[in-house]
Amino acid sequence: MSYQYTAEQSISGEVSSVYHSLASHRKKKSTNRLPVIVIIGAGFGGLHAARELRKANARIILIDRNNYHLFQPLLYQVATAALSPDDIAEPIRKIFKDQSNLEVVMGNVEQIDCDGRCVQMADGNTIEYDALIVAAGSRHHYFGKSEWSRHAPGLKTIPDALKIREKILRSLEKAELMESPEQRKPYLNFVVIGGGPTGVEMAGAIAEITRRTMAQDFRHIHPEHAQITLLEGMPRLLPGYPEELSEKARRQLEDMGVIVHTDLLADKLAAHGVQAK
Repeated sequence: MSYQYTAEQSISGEVSSVYHSLASHRKKKSTNRLPVIVIIGAGFGGLHAARELRKANARIILIDRNNYHLFQPLLYQVATAALSPDDIAEPIRKIFKDQSNLEVVMGNVEQIDCDGRCVQMADGNTIEYDALIVAAGSRHHYFGKSEWSRHAPGLKTIPDALKIREKILRSLEKAELMESPEQRKPYLNFVVIGGGPTGVEMAGAIAEITRRTMAQDFRHIHPEHAQITLLEGMPRLLPGYPEELSEKARRQLEDMGVIVHTDLLADKLAAHGVQAK
C-alpha cells in the first residue's frame, strides 16, 4: 500500500524547529546519550515527521493507540462495504521496518508533562523526551450537541465505519421484512449531515450501495424506494474547494438520486429524524 502525504513543507518546517529545540536542550543537559524525540500520533502528520527524522542521530518513539496507520480518506468505503478494514490499514511497524532509529509504542497518552519533559501513558508508564511532536489528529464534533452522537456516529475510525455499515445493512434487512411501502420507508431514508469531502463521498456511496445491493440481493425493496438526503449549512457543497468542483459534485450526486440541500442547518436530531432550519 502506498500513501501520498500533504502539507509536507509545513511538517518539514516543524521538524526543523524540533532540531533547533533539541540542540538547545542538549547544550543545557550536556549528556552523551542519544536524544529522544517522541511523536504522538501515527496519522499522515506523524508518519511524515517520523520519516523526516529517519537520518537523525536520535531515538525516535512513535506512539499511537493503534498498531496500524489508517488511510482515513477511504473510511467511507468501509462504511458502505466497498472495502474491508484491512484494505485501508497498514501496520506501523511494517511501514518503518527499515528505519533503525525508530520504535513503535502502542498505547493511549493520558497526559503531557511539559515541565518534566515526559509523557504519561494510560497504562501507568512514563516516556521521557527531549523533543515532542504532537500529531494526534482531529475528531468529529457536533457543534455543542454531543447527544447527537447516540444517533449519528462520526467517521474517523474503523469502528465508526463498521458501526455505520451495520446500521445501513440492518436497515435494508428490516425494510425487506416489511409488507408495505409505507412500512419500509423509515428504513430506507438516509440522511448525511455535512457537505464536505466525507459527506459528499458518503452520500454518493450510500446511493451506490442501495442501487447495487437492493437490485441484486433483495426481493421486496428496490433502488427507487431509497431516499438519500445530504444537508450542508453553507451555500454550496465542498465550501473549501473551487466553486466549479462544488457544482460538479452536486450535479453528480443529484444524478445518482441524492437530494441535496444547502443553506440548511441540522437543528435537532433524534433516533428517527432530523429537523433542519
